[in-house]
Amino acid sequence: MNTASQAPIRQPAEWEPHSAVWSAWPSHADLWLEDLEPARAQVAALFRAIADFNGKPRGEALKILACGDEAVDSAKAKLRGTGAEIISATFGDIWFRDTAPIFVQSGKALQAACFQFNGWGGKYVLEGDDKVAAFVADRAGVQATVNSWVLEGGSIDVDGAGTCLTTRQCLLNANRNPNLTQADIEARLRSGLGIEKLIWLGDGLANDHTDGHVDNIARFIAPGVVMCMEPSGTDDPNRDALNAIIADLKAATDLNGRKLEIVTVPSPGRVEDEEGEIIPASSMNFYIGNTTVVVPLYGSATDDAAVEAISKAFPGRRTMGLPAGHVITGGGSFHCITQQQPLV
Repeated sequence: MNTASQAPIRQPAEWEPHSAVWSAWPSHADLWLEDLEPARAQVAALFRAIADFNGKPRGEALKILACGDEAVDSAKAKLRGTGAEIISATFGDIWFRDTAPIFVQSGKALQAACFQFNGWGGKYVLEGDDKVAAFVADRAGVQATVNSWVLEGGSIDVDGAGTCLTTRQCLLNANRNPNLTQADIEARLRSGLGIEKLIWLGDGLANDHTDGHVDNIARFIAPGVVMCMEPSGTDDPNRDALNAIIADLKAATDLNGRKLEIVTVPSPGRVEDEEGEIIPASSMNFYIGNTTVVVPLYGSATDDAAVEAISKAFPGRRTMGLPAGHVITGGGSFHCITQQQPLV
């Protein structure tokens, strides 16, 4: 890794102030097929909620990449009146939580920690995705640090004070960094992101092509406080995994030795696509903006209860539930397509 400063590194928590959010516009018809325009409508609603725009962004600035002239024109038209900056760029798809840099604080300066990206273990290798991190760092005018190992932003979740949630299913998967041990990964997270304590969970959601990203199963909502899902219905396909996550979190402590406070919300339960296949629908894939928390909805009977529970965790912000059924056909949801730039 090329370090630009000797000052201690810290990855701010998502609830800390942002100067902007980086994301992308669904741009490739060959990937989205009949879901392209419906997904664009759902993504536009997400961006409008995050910007909270009323003459100026009360929320945070939108930095939206679009690939190709048609996508640029579409984004400009659909996001008119939000103050969004539409940036023409080459990328594979919109999952910027994993392809964009992770912004960290070093002293009073902001840095962009850029990691290698291999298409979630070689499953979806799309042209341009491995160049997104460097492009965003340069466009943001932030010093980049280059980390020579594979890490996706959705595979970790931090409290801003040195403690991190992750899963063995993803970070220890041989399809990412086969030559790195658990100790190696912990050391690299410490040097690259300032993470001092990892809480290792087991498996993620069924049919999640990310191999168990933690932002689908458990999130810090305050220092020492973790939100996760409890099973819904007798046919919840993730019943065993969710119960195991709750048990592991109850047994865990943070960097300061505190037992974690666990807040549970109902999972969406069994959600299927048009072919009857289980999709990795998650209430945990919400985005914490400056003024607004946006929760993905999947038409589940538990949608309203999940939004209500999440709203109680963020009393200083408005909480909005927005449909994400077309976005998730691409493999992820709202948190997966956003990457915040902290205000330092």
